[in-house]
Amino acid sequence: LLASLAEHYKHHWFPEKPFKGSGYRCIRINHKMDPIISKAASQIGLSLPQLYQLLPSELTLWVDPYEVSYRIGEDGSICVLYEATATKPVSSYGMLSCKNQMMLGRTSPSKNYIMTVSS
Repeated sequence: LLASLAEHYKHHWFPEKPFKGSGYRCIRINHKMDPIISKAASQIGLSLPQLYQLLPSELTLWVDPYEVSYRIGEDGSICVLYEATATKPVSSYGMLSCKNQMMLGRTSPSKNYIMTVSS
């Protein structure tokens, strides 16, 4: 998965502008498996049915420099999975991340979910 993500994000990773390219780095499972996830699973011998059993049917994962966040379901709460501090101040240049755009104008209340990972 790490190698697949690194290759996919090679020309879409901007630590100096973490929100630039955030839509491209968004991984979605919405009753259809994201191709990056299915490729990585296939390489380690997981079938698509096995993958659907392991992951939620609706999952959004935002992979940005310094932060990885996720949401389970369309109305789920957005949770931070990983957060790091930038080595120098980061400016958003007035842009909203994909995650922040999704939170604007939300009309329904959030539902709380817990995502666990097992090995």
